[in-house]
Amino acid sequence: MRPHELPEIRHLPLFRDMRQSSFEALMQAAYAQNFPAGLDLIRQGDPADFLHVVMEGLVELYAHWDDHEATMAVVNPVGTFILAATIRDAPYLMSARTLERSRIILVPSSDLRAIFRQDSEFAVSVIQELAGCYRAVVRHAKGLKLRNSRERIASYLLRQSRLAGNAPSYFLPVEKRLLASYLGMTPENLSRILKALEPVGVKIDGMRVVITDRGKLTAFVKPDRLIDGPDLDAVGAVSSLPPVKLAT
Repeated sequence: MRPHELPEIRHLPLFRDMRQSSFEALMQAAYAQNFPAGLDLIRQGDPADFLHVVMEGLVELYAHWDDHEATMAVVNPVGTFILAATIRDAPYLMSARTLERSRIILVPSSDLRAIFRQDSEFAVSVIQELAGCYRAVVRHAKGLKLRNSRERIASYLLRQSRLAGNAPSYFLPVEKRLLASYLGMTPENLSRILKALEPVGVKIDGMRVVITDRGKLTAFVKPDRLIDGPDLDAVGAVSSLPPVKLAT
């Protein structure tokens, strides 16, 4: 493991309040690996042998059934996956693959569970992170069930602008096919709807998003804190997609 990686991992909300001795014991058993783009890291249904910490690159979490596949989240540095299965010693409910060359720290699940039982501050951090992830999943499910496709896309675009400091222009952080899958639609449907959003105040040029009329877009979306969030006291890496890249 590289020397600068330990402080970065220690700074994560999941690890920053645990005892130093617990952190050192956990990291002593962990190891780092570099993976090429397009590699499957885990498969749904496999035993949760490791907690993964993304140090570099991007990792897509996805699920599949029969001939269907859906993007569940994209994890960017520095972030972890999949904590719930690790703590419960249960099979992974999602698969994971690298979207680009990635460096991953693998923390043995058995060591993590042992320290969870011994270090009360770490246990609290685990509960906080799991609660944050649960609330993020509920918000996403509410958006899928209560908004139509056009409203889901518009609300996503407005929320990303707001999270970037009300940026009037930015670049999408992932390919459109991943965004479409995450929002519960086909890439063709996404492309068609993106073109139809211009009358409500947003224009798409390739991967660039331009908010042309924030008032119109806000009126169309009708933002709801209980769907769009975020929690004011949220901790951990519970975002379901990476932050956007600001346009210059």
